[in-house]
Amino acid sequence: MASRRNVVFDMGNVLMTFDGHEFSRAFTSSKEDAQALYEGTFGRVEWSLLDSGAIDHQTMLRVALAHTPERLHACVRECLAHWPEHSRVIEPTNELARHLHEAGWGVYVLSNASDRIEEQLSHAPVFGVLDGIVVSGRERLMKPGTTIFQLLCRRYGLDPATCVFVDDNPDNCEATRVAGMTAFHYTGDVEALEECLKALG
Repeated sequence: MASRRNVVFDMGNVLMTFDGHEFSRAFTSSKEDAQALYEGTFGRVEWSLLDSGAIDHQTMLRVALAHTPERLHACVRECLAHWPEHSRVIEPTNELARHLHEAGWGVYVLSNASDRIEEQLSHAPVFGVLDGIVVSGRERLMKPGTTIFQLLCRRYGLDPATCVFVDDNPDNCEATRVAGMTAFHYTGDVEALEECLKALG
């Protein structure tokens, strides 16, 4: 069996928080306004289109403005411009990634996110040790489709059998297995993740 010496992390809620409700509260002053902002931005189907690369940020802004009360338009603009600054580092997984890098593992990110991913991820300690990033908004491919995993391996010369993929979404984990990688469904238990990697590595 091939030795598994590469770890591939999802970003949202694995390395950095992604909570559209929390972001919306940061740019409004009441629960009602935060809900309205969320429903016009992060809660819309167009947000997934942004992550898939099917629409750009200006289109997302126009959609959001069209679906929020006019009194919140300044909040919408501020939120869409600055929400990545409110994404918080998930310290345990970042620390684990740093230790894996020091131990000789390849460390990668594969995420369903827009092409502004660095604005969010650059706040994370893992950013400085990454060997590569693949993001759906640039590739116009999304998890749980298997093609994006194949692209990662092809681009960085990785054998899927040497890769462990860490994601909080079980559907993405299943797609990873189909693509030939080992999957770990991350639910916040970094110790379980460490034990899994030790057993495989």
